[in-house]
Amino acid sequence: MRVLLVEDDRELRATLREALAVEGYEVLPAASLADARALAAHALCAQGQGIDLVLLDLGLPDGDGTDFLLELRRKQSTPLIVISARQVEGAKIELLDAGADDYLVKPFGIGELLARMRVALRHRGRLLEAAVTHYQRDGLDIDLKLRRVRRDGAEVRLTPREFDLLARLVRQAGQVVTHRKLLTDVWGAVHCEQTHYLRLYMAQLRGKLEANPSEPSVLLTEPGVGYRIAEAR
Repeated sequence: MRVLLVEDDRELRATLREALAVEGYEVLPAASLADARALAAHALCAQGQGIDLVLLDLGLPDGDGTDFLLELRRKQSTPLIVISARQVEGAKIELLDAGADDYLVKPFGIGELLARMRVALRHRGRLLEAAVTHYQRDGLDIDLKLRRVRRDGAEVRLTPREFDLLARLVRQAGQVVTHRKLLTDVWGAVHCEQTHYLRLYMAQLRGKLEANPSEPSVLLTEPGVGYRIAEAR
């Protein structure tokens, strides 16, 4: 899921970007209307991926976010949630009538934002469950928000790429993730056929996380399809 985040407050933009990344979203950050327009246009041209959802602040340095909402609605129905400190009821109604899917007043909790995002996507036929961000099984404890991995209480050091691969599996714990999907999400679309990357990194992860790497019980292979991490318990 690709989220266009239009927010000029640097600290809030960084906080939201990090929180959304933990949930598995790819975030395209924009600090102005010009940035938002450029990113939206580029995303639409990039292999037809486009944007799955927009988070839009209103008070931007080069104009009002309302202009972007109106421009977007003339072209497409991408889910859009306004995030603003403005609390005037009339303004909220106008924006909702103009095509905004929701209006969230600052300050707000990350949990509420994520829930509203899932609702907006669901209304467009995109069923999305909350991602798993904390995983425990067989002495293994993985906390994606803290970027921390422990085995039998001892911290395990992972490389950034190892952690990203593990995190991708954790977010869909118990479900098979295909080779192509793992390669695209972790390494990028240009590497979607290079399955030797997966074999190498999965071997490294098993060596660090499995009690018996030659007979893995947590990081499992689905022959010819992909990999999955066993359900938490």
